Amino acid sequence: MKKYRVGILGATGAVGQKFVELLAEHPWFEVTALAASARSAGKKYEDATNWIGSTPIPAHLKDQIVVLADPKNVDADLVFSGMDADFAGDIERDFALAGIPVISNAKNYRMEDNVPLLIPEVNAAHIELVKKQNWGGKGFIVTNPNCSTVGMISALMPLLKYGIEVIQVTTMQALSGAGYPGVASLDILSNVVPFIGGEEEKMEIESKKLLGTLNADATKIDFAEFKISAQCNRVPVLDGHTETVSIKLKNPPSLEQLIADFKTYESEIANLDLPSSPTPFIQVFDDQRFPQPRRHANLGNGMTVSVGRLRECPVNDFKFVVLAHNTIRGAAGGAILNAELLVKKGLIA
Repeated sequence: MKKYRVGILGATGAVGQKFVELLAEHPWFEVTALAASARSAGKKYEDATNWIGSTPIPAHLKDQIVVLADPKNVDADLVFSGMDADFAGDIERDFALAGIPVISNAKNYRMEDNVPLLIPEVNAAHIELVKKQNWGGKGFIVTNPNCSTVGMISALMPLLKYGIEVIQVTTMQALSGAGYPGVASLDILSNVVPFIGGEEEKMEIESKKLLGTLNADATKIDFAEFKISAQCNRVPVLDGHTETVSIKLKNPPSLEQLIADFKTYESEIANLDLPSSPTPFIQVFDDQRFPQPRRHANLGNGMTVSVGRLRECPVNDFKFVVLAHNTIRGAAGGAILNAELLVKKGLIA
């Protein structure tokens, strides 16, 4: 298939760098523009960015000149946005108005009625919303959820058929989720910070949109109805958000059936041959010590969601542990998978 020209907005930031890293050898997408603020524009990428990746800057992008994040400067078929929310709203709007699809990691448009909040394995049907956006030309905006929401909602997919009534979740979120420079060392070393601004609210509202249903005229999502309570903590782990989940179901199965459902679950996009789609989507562990961030966050190139300690709950019905790589599955990798689905469905020409 043809290579699509892609731009990265906010290319010098932590999420932008992860886009650069993951797209370096992508079979469908070729990075043709690295865009950032006026402070970085005009510099070589290696000079403009404080590279924090675990691998070197891709050799073919080191000398590429960073341009100002403006559609006049970006020649691309689509753009990925890793921009800070303080700036993303207006800039993403400008690209959509210019007829360029925007696949965003920022929060600005997540809750807009006609903007998909997308996890392809969860709610692929929601991409129909882009057809109702009216930016002009071929422009539209698609978002991916908050990194803590992604792992939990992905892990709930085998259970949807039983009906969800209550979700209680406590997160232990990695430092990389705070960006760079992130959390001060004196705040996090040998410590847990039991507050991440806005995080609990995002988990609680985004979950209902993700698990909601497209309305009859495909103009918005009717939110799912269940109770959810989230408590979010920052912990001294580099990558991988760990979450403990307790869930009450309308028609709970036996524990044996629940475990079987998890182990045999196959997502609705499993046969689409999307380059970033992992096999398996959900990795189930029988060992009670697992999953663990240091050992399992990178499964499936960081795109697999791991689940363990599936057991009965004396308060609700069942409880378990979820692990997802926050900067890959929960950020840049998830956005790339969104773009792959949009290409496959013919929404990016």
